[in-house]
Amino acid sequence: MTRATTPPADDGAADGGTSEVAASPAQRAATALVVGLIRHGVRDIVLSPGSRSQALALAVAAAARAGAIELHVRVDERVAGFTALGLAAESGLPVPLICTSGTAVANLHPAVLEAHHSGVGIIVLSADRPAELRGIGSNQTTVQPGIFGDLVRADWDVAAPVGAAHEVDDASDLAELAVRAAAEGPVHVNLAYREPLSGAVDLPPDLAAGEHPAAGDDGDAAAQGDRRDRVVLDLEPDDATVVIAGTGAGPLATELAERLGAPLIAEVASEARFGRHVVTAYRDVLRGPHGDAVARAIVVGHPTLSREVPSLLQRPDVEAIVIRTPGVEAYDPGRRARIVDAVRVHGTPDPAVVRRWVGGWVAMSRAVLESEAPDDPAPDLGSAVSEEPSVRAAFARAEMAILRAPVDRRMLARALWASTWPHDRLVLGASRLIREADRIVPGKRIPVHANRGLAGIDGTISTAAGIALAARRSERHGVVRVLLGDLAAVHDAGALLVPLPDDVALHVFVGDDGGGTIFDSLEVAATADAGDFARVMRTPVAVDFAALAAAGGWAYRRVTTRAELDDALTARERLLLVHVPLEP
Repeated sequence: MTRATTPPADDGAADGGTSEVAASPAQRAATALVVGLIRHGVRDIVLSPGSRSQALALAVAAAARAGAIELHVRVDERVAGFTALGLAAESGLPVPLICTSGTAVANLHPAVLEAHHSGVGIIVLSADRPAELRGIGSNQTTVQPGIFGDLVRADWDVAAPVGAAHEVDDASDLAELAVRAAAEGPVHVNLAYREPLSGAVDLPPDLAAGEHPAAGDDGDAAAQGDRRDRVVLDLEPDDATVVIAGTGAGPLATELAERLGAPLIAEVASEARFGRHVVTAYRDVLRGPHGDAVARAIVVGHPTLSREVPSLLQRPDVEAIVIRTPGVEAYDPGRRARIVDAVRVHGTPDPAVVRRWVGGWVAMSRAVLESEAPDDPAPDLGSAVSEEPSVRAAFARAEMAILRAPVDRRMLARALWASTWPHDRLVLGASRLIREADRIVPGKRIPVHANRGLAGIDGTISTAAGIALAARRSERHGVVRVLLGDLAAVHDAGALLVPLPDDVALHVFVGDDGGGTIFDSLEVAATADAGDFARVMRTPVAVDFAALAAAGGWAYRRVTTRAELDDALTARERLLLVHVPLEP
């Protein structure tokens, strides 16, 4: 990690120098930093208001007015942090995040933690007091340099500008360095400002949308990444290999499984859950003879949704290979995996071996899913036009029974998955519902997001809002649907109070099962007193979701049956909160 402190500039005034002094050195330097960020590919900036950060705020407001960036204002820093996380995760570009001094910076810590463990590029620009006001009990002043510790890829503490001529170039250089560092995760730039804290904003006339290079173009700092020597592993197809895809894996895992002739264990948020090699019911298959036969496992992304996967990787008879995600700690539960940057496959798999090895896994998975499928087959359509009144009546009763069926977790997960298409986005919160989806939904190539770096319940709606804001710039963008539990929804309720642009369609589905029912399957459920378990583990919340939706100007629906769920999934409202009561 880069950590640097820039000393106060020597403006030359003491020895008769002729350095140019601006009316507000703070504004001049802040504007230069913002311009530099835009020049190096930044498209979105998230801002929480404050006094000490006013120079940055006025600079980004002017840049937004000029059409050079899109500005997203969030009063709550925690909401702001996760909004920036969502913007960066969807766009693949670094997103600066501006806040004032004091507790404002601390409120960004959860988002920085998730960004660190997910390798998402957010650039925290925190305003601070100048050196002479630190360490003397000044108001709203704490130790901000290094506040994020080793979570950030680079950390600068920048002295308050004094108006020296070189400060504009220094700020531009700092912008490039920050964008470069953010290619692999979060960055912190702590910026001291001295009064006067703001002044006139002077933007270059050419700073307009489309006139600066996109991040990732040749020569752009964000595209440079890690310059160390890459470790490439050469492999040949093997009939005892599996590929495991966790969050962040993407289509690389699918391609690798096909080239190796290997079954693909693709978690629901991996964006690799598609293709002929996908094994949906992988937990059950891993516990059987097929799992026992595995000799080599290749991991792409960050698996987090089962106990069977880490158990496999801990086995001494299994060769574990992990393809590194740049900037992110390698997933190595057995502490003996071979960590590489890429796998190069030589040769092609034997079709007969693929049919036996991959086919066996897929067939076993299909059998498990069929055995667990709900016993509600669709009625024979031919009976709807039968000449026998009793047959037509039976059809109608069967059809009504299906539509009136109460919604459970699996129905909810299946329905959202089935309703999401490549132009949509699906965001899965950390709750029991993502695990239900992981167990049952079939292969399908759709964009899926989930904060699985630390798998916290916080910030899910804010993250989804950031994803929706970034996604609407794509050629085709549809609805961003969020599936989360009641506790996660309440935890991020502030995100519902933030206005969103008219071209954002965000539908939040809250599976309300009365608190943290995920703990029901853990050891504590068997060891705790029932009352204590409910109070300190399950923690049910009594929330009027209709009132919560109304407070933020969202449309609201309460869904209890399959018919109501189908209707909600085709709703045309722009902002929709769907409350789905579930049995605990």
